[in-house]
Amino acid sequence: MTDNNNQDNKTLIDSGLEILHYPAPVLKKKSEPVDKFDDELAKFIQDLYSAMRAHDGVGLAAPQVGVLKKIAVVEYDNKSYVLINPKIIEKRGIQEGEEGCLSFPGIYANVTRPEWVKIETQDEHGDTHTIEGEGYTARAFLHEMDHLEGKLFIDYLSNLKRNAIRKKAAKHTGGHF
Repeated sequence: MTDNNNQDNKTLIDSGLEILHYPAPVLKKKSEPVDKFDDELAKFIQDLYSAMRAHDGVGLAAPQVGVLKKIAVVEYDNKSYVLINPKIIEKRGIQEGEEGCLSFPGIYANVTRPEWVKIETQDEHGDTHTIEGEGYTARAFLHEMDHLEGKLFIDYLSNLKRNAIRKKAAKHTGGHF
């Protein structure tokens, strides 16, 4: 359910998590590493998946629900990924494609990103894995990882495009900046 009159710029969903909408200040803050791997973390990850699926998203990062921890989930092409404390090991190529964001409902823009990426990440048990993504999967990984650093997809755009999106977002949120 979306409440366009909500001054906190949030969307409440069944998981109990609220997806924050731009310009919520937490979206521009850097997240802290996860150092506690327990049942609470596992439940939070399941809640992130539920929230993402409820809004037909491909990914969702903890800061988008007000939690400044390096946690994100991605689900694309029938594969699910948990990204905890992710780090880029290698990237190559270049692609340009349209991106949207659950924190910017109904807003899309072309963004240039690497075509392929290799990431070191932890799972909900604290085990370290290396994963690779190509094309749209790489784009989704990098988009969610940007959220963990307080970076938004509009930060890749020209000032003109970024300002146009800010105005559009203001209309969506009722001007609550």
